[in-house]
This record gives sequence, structure tokens and C-alpha cells, in this order.
Amino acid sequence: MRIGNVEILCPFIQAGLAGYSDRAMRIVARRRGCPYAVTEALLDTVMLNGGLGLKRALDMSEEDHPVAGQIIGSEAHQMARAAVILSKAGYDVIDLNFACPVRKIRNRARGGHMLADAVRAIDVMRAVRDALPPSVPMTVKLRRAFDDSPASQEAFDAIIEEAWRCGCAAVCVHPRTVRQEYSGRSDWSFLQALRRRYPGKTIIGSGDVLTAADAVAMLRTTGVDAVAIARGAIGNPWIFNHARRLLAGADMAPPTVHEQREALVEHFRLAMEIHGEQIAARRMRKIGIRYARLHPAGAEVKNAFIAVTSLRTWLAVLDRWYAADGPGRWPAAHEVDETANDFPDADSGPAAPAPTP
Repeated sequence: MRIGNVEILCPFIQAGLAGYSDRAMRIVARRRGCPYAVTEALLDTVMLNGGLGLKRALDMSEEDHPVAGQIIGSEAHQMARAAVILSKAGYDVIDLNFACPVRKIRNRARGGHMLADAVRAIDVMRAVRDALPPSVPMTVKLRRAFDDSPASQEAFDAIIEEAWRCGCAAVCVHPRTVRQEYSGRSDWSFLQALRRRYPGKTIIGSGDVLTAADAVAMLRTTGVDAVAIARGAIGNPWIFNHARRLLAGADMAPPTVHEQREALVEHFRLAMEIHGEQIAARRMRKIGIRYARLHPAGAEVKNAFIAVTSLRTWLAVLDRWYAADGPGRWPAAHEVDETANDFPDADSGPAAPAPTP
């Protein structure tokens, strides 16, 4: 598939996840088959103020392409300026977050609020598209509506129609409402209907994609062009290749214990380069807990990662639980979903800029 002039080599991509999908997570996934990734939501005002916020927004490398810089905000002129900053920094795509359901985000007229304020959303899209060079694709992340009212459906329709009209290269749609947040099941039939309604447009689906089998099922059931994997990719960077193999009618063995160890070492090292040891340890503790699901002694390994406070204690977990090789396991969907509210998916809000280590 393509997003504008950006070629995506397989239809399974990494969604943006607040607090997770930094350069470290993206690169570890790319080395294991992820063809395209979206950053954490970057707050426009933080970027425009410079300093650590801007440094965080510009954090990528030559290996980290193609990549979309996702921005979130409320004012059209500020979103446009932030988009230009990311474009000049080399981001391949600019993605607008109109989907975040977190109350503190939408109460500031950001994220999911846009689905209740079509005029503002349209102003932002037009301003960003006008500010970007024609060669830089723009995409939009949406939910299916703000709530289940007819007025909300009309607002969604107005926004998506304008998205196509003003030249959006793709839309990514999560088929829950903003009011639903992360409760209940996402309505994949909405994606089917959207596909039928816009057969010539690029539509990416998301929502309840917890395993490689889920990703393939969404692709086949709904007919979307690609599937954005969010929670299912935390601690499982192999999910993209696994889904690709399943789509081709084959299967893929889970990563061995030593393959998992290699990814864990790599992930922590990259996180330290970005954040310093103290912050990396805090971020990697919660990510290590997710990696533990692939280990044959998952419950014990999870408890060991919970106690991590430094590189030394991280390496102690690896020495204790990852020294001997052996087969791994694929986690079931219910294991990935067990803490759904703690690990929101692609439309989660922006993390605060990290303090200086």
C-alpha cells in the first residue's frame, strides 16, 4: 500500500502509543518486520516552545523511516506551525490526532474533542495541509464519532469528507466512540461500511488488534488497506512478521528465549540513549512486563520486571530468566487485553516531556 508517495511494504503498521512508541520501540519493531510507525502524540504547544519538548518531537534516526509524526492540539495556526517543524525535520508523513478520548485532553479542545467540533477540525486540516509542501502526505486519526448521537455521526461525516477534499492521503479509524473510551468491543462493521463508502481511498483500521491473528482478521473482514497495531505490539515486536506470515497462509514460531533477550537488551540500550538510565528504567519496566508474556515462565518474569529500577536490576532479570534458551510462546488476546485501560491504543494522548535525567 501507499500513503501518498510513501510506500508501505506490508499492511501491518505500528500505531502511536503515549509513553511507549518512542524511537527505541519503533526501531526494535522495524528490525523485526514493522514497515511503518507513528510517533507518540506530540503536543503542538510543547513543540513550539522548544527545549526538551522539541528535542523529543525530533527524535528519530536514519533507520526510523518511513515514520509519521503525530501532532495534537486545538488551534489551527499552531498545528500548522508544528506540522512544518516535523516536515522540515524529515518526518515522512504528518498525522493529526482527532481521536484521543482522554478527558483531560479533550477538555482542552484537543484530540477526540475535534469529533464534537467539526468546524475546528476542518480549520486545522486546511491550515496544516496549506502549510505543508505538497509532497508531504497528511493523514488523520479518527474515532467513529464523539458519541452515538445523530449529530456526532454528522460531524464525523463532515470531517472525513473534508479530509478527502483537502488532500488527506489516508485516514486511520478506531471504531469506538470517544465517549466509549476503551470500554466494550470496537465495531469492525463500521470499518466495513467505511470501506464500501470510500472504495478508492486509503483507510487504516485500528481497535482490538491484540494478536497477529486479530490483525489478519481485521484486514480480511473489513477490507481496510492496513491495520494499525497498538497494544498488541507492546513487548511483541515480532507481531508484524507473524501477521505477514499468517496472511500468506503460513505460521511463525514464537521467538525463543534468547531471541527475546536480544530484543530486551537492544530495547533498553536504545531507551538509555534517548532518556538516560533513570527514565529508561522506568519506561522499560512497564515494557518488560509486556515482553514477559512471551516467556514460558511469564508470571514469574513479570514479577521480576516489576522490581526493575536500573540497568543493573534489568540485567539481573535477564541473567536469571533469559540465560537458558528455549521455545517462547505467543500470548493469547485476553493476556494482552488484561490491562486495557492502562495501555490505551493509538489515539492515546501525549505524554508529558520527560525531565532532564
